[in-house]
Amino acid sequence: MAAGSLEMLSDAQRFQFLLDALGDHAIIMLDPGGLVVSWNAGAQRITGYFSGEIVGRHFSRFFTPEERKARVPAAILRDAEREGRIEREGWRLRKDGSRFWASSVVAAIRDEEGAMLGFAEVTRDSTRRRAAEEALRESERQFRLLVEGVVDHAILMLDPDGRVVSWNAGARRLTGYTADEILGRHFSHFYMEGDRAAELPQRALESAAREGRYEAEGWRLRRDGSRFWASVVISAIRDEAGALLGFAEIARDITDRRTAQITLQKARDERDRAQKMEALGKLTGGVAHDFNNILMIISGHAETLKQLVAGDPKGVRALAAIELAVQRGEALTRQLLSFARRQTLNPVVFEIGERIEAVRGMLASSFDASVKLVTRLPPDLWPVMADVNEFELALVNIAFNARDAMPQGGTITITAENVRLAPGEIAEDLEGEFVALTIADAGHGIPPDILSRVFDPFFTTKGSRGTGLGLSQVHGFAHQSGGTVAIDSSLETGTRVTLYLPRAAAAPARAAADPAPEACGSGTALLVEDNPEVAEVTAGLLEELGFRVQVAGNAQAALEAADSRGFDLLLSDIVMPGAMNGLALARTLRQRHPHLPIVLVTGYSDTAAAAEGEFAVLRKPYRLADLNRVLAEATVAARESAPRTPAPLRRPGRAPYPRTEPL
Repeated sequence: MAAGSLEMLSDAQRFQFLLDALGDHAIIMLDPGGLVVSWNAGAQRITGYFSGEIVGRHFSRFFTPEERKARVPAAILRDAEREGRIEREGWRLRKDGSRFWASSVVAAIRDEEGAMLGFAEVTRDSTRRRAAEEALRESERQFRLLVEGVVDHAILMLDPDGRVVSWNAGARRLTGYTADEILGRHFSHFYMEGDRAAELPQRALESAAREGRYEAEGWRLRRDGSRFWASVVISAIRDEAGALLGFAEIARDITDRRTAQITLQKARDERDRAQKMEALGKLTGGVAHDFNNILMIISGHAETLKQLVAGDPKGVRALAAIELAVQRGEALTRQLLSFARRQTLNPVVFEIGERIEAVRGMLASSFDASVKLVTRLPPDLWPVMADVNEFELALVNIAFNARDAMPQGGTITITAENVRLAPGEIAEDLEGEFVALTIADAGHGIPPDILSRVFDPFFTTKGSRGTGLGLSQVHGFAHQSGGTVAIDSSLETGTRVTLYLPRAAAAPARAAADPAPEACGSGTALLVEDNPEVAEVTAGLLEELGFRVQVAGNAQAALEAADSRGFDLLLSDIVMPGAMNGLALARTLRQRHPHLPIVLVTGYSDTAAAAEGEFAVLRKPYRLADLNRVLAEATVAARESAPRTPAPLRRPGRAPYPRTEPL
C-alpha cells in the first residue's frame, strides 16, 4: 500500500486495522446482552476461534463451567454497567478446551445521552505472568517456611540503621522474644552493656557494609537477662545498583561448644603441666640424689673433724658452719624430693589440730607484730594419714609465703573442714573423704599470668630472698600423700592455699616413747656403695662405731663376698649400677642369711617406700648418731627373727678382709 493510503480508508477500516495489529490482546465488542459483535486478530490468536465462529455468540462461552454455573459472566456485565469499568482475572477457555489465565477489562459503552450501547472487553493472556508470580510466591513461601523452620539459628533482617524488620522461630527460641516484642527495635538490644558502650554493634554494621560480611563471637543477652555465647554472621544486602537495603544476621548459640573447647583446652593444659612436672620431678630427684651423696661426704668428714678440732675454738666454729651448711643443704634436698615425690615418707595417723598447735608458737615467733595468726578449726575434724614432719614443713612453707605477701601486715587465717570429693571436682583422679586445710592471707595476691607456675621448683617472686622450693615441697607432699593442693589468688583479696589430705580409717595411736637404742659396734660390716668418696666416709663412721669394714662396689661383688665369708652387718645403698639394686640384694641375702642385720641407705629411690616395709632404711645425709640408732634397731630386729639355733655368721678359719682391700 502506498504511503498516505491510510487516509483513504474509512474510520471503521482504520479502527479494524488497529485492533488486528494488537495481536497479544483480545479486543471484542459486546452488545448490551453480552453477544459478541466484533472480534480482532488478538482474540483469534488467544482463544483459537475465528471471527465467523464467535460473532453473535454469547461471551460466556469463554468462561469455565464453574463460573457459568455461578453466573459470573452476568455479574461482570452488571457490575460494568453500574460502575462503568471493572477489572477481573480468572481462568478462561480456548476453543480446544484448554485454559488460560485472563486479565480482562470490561467497560460500558454509552451514547451522548447515556443510553447503553454495549461493552468493550480487552483481555490479555497472563498465564506466563501468573505462573511466574505463582512460582515467586511459592519460592517466597518456601523460603519463609525454611527460615521459620530453622529453630537452632536466629535469622533476622535489619534495615540500614540496624532495626529488626524480620524475626524467625529460631530467634524467638534463642532469645525468648516474640516478633511483636522485637520488630522495630535496634539489634544492639541483645548485646552486653559493655559491648554497647564500646559501640561494638555499630562497628559490626559498618564492617559488614564495608566488607560485605562481618563474623564474630561474643556474649549476647536473652529476654530473661541470662547470656549465651553466640556465633554471629552479618551480611550486607544491596540492590542491583549497589544501594544498601539492609543486613541479614544469622546467630547461633555455641555456649556448649565453647564450654567443651575450654574444658578440652584446660585438660590439655593440665596434661602438659603434669608432663612438665613429671619431667621436672625426675630431674630434681636425680639432682637431689647426687646432692645427698655430696652432703654425705661433707657430713661424714665433719664427724671425723670433730675429734681433730676439739681443742681449737676457731676450728670448732668452722666445723659448726660446715654442719649448718649441711643442714641447709638437707632442707633443700628434702624440698626437692618432696616436689619430685621421691621423698621417703613415714605416714601416720594424726589430728591436724594438734599438729597446728604444735607449730603455732614457732610460726607466731617468726611473724612481726603487724601479722596476726588466726586458727578456726572445728572439733570434729577427721584424722588424716600423712607424714607428720612433711606436713609441718608444708604448713610452715605456706605460712611463710603468706607472711611475705603482707609486708604491711595483716591476718593469716587457718581453717579446715571435712569434705567429700567427687571425681573431677578438684582433680580427675581424686575422690573420697578428705580434710581440706586452708591457709589464707590478705596480701597483694598473685598475678594470673604466673599463678600456674608457683608450684614449679626454683620459681619465686621474692628475688634473691627465695629459693623457689617452698610451694614445690607442698605440691609434692600433698600428691605423695594421696591428696592434692589448690591455690586461688586475687590481686584485690589475697591468696588461699588449700591442702587436701586423705581421711584416715582409724584414730591416732597414742604410742609410748621409743627407748633409746643400745650401743652397737662389733664384728665385720659389708658396705655396698658404688661411690668411692661416699664409701670412704661411710666406712669411717662404721669404724668409729667399732666395726671392721669391707667394701663392695656393686651387688654382684657383695653376693660373692657374703657367700665366701660371714658378716655381722650389711649396709647397702639402694641405687646402684647393674641389674641388681640394693633392695634386691637385701632380699637375696635375707633368704640366705635370715639372721643378718640389714640396713639400706638412700639419697632417694622409687623403691625406698617398699624397702621400709621390709628393712631398716637410713636417709642420706646422716650423722653418726643416726647410723648408730638404725644399726641398733636392725640388730634387734634380726636377733628377734633369727632361728633358735643360728648358723655361724662367718666360716671357721676365715677372717674378714680389712676395709683397705675393697672388693
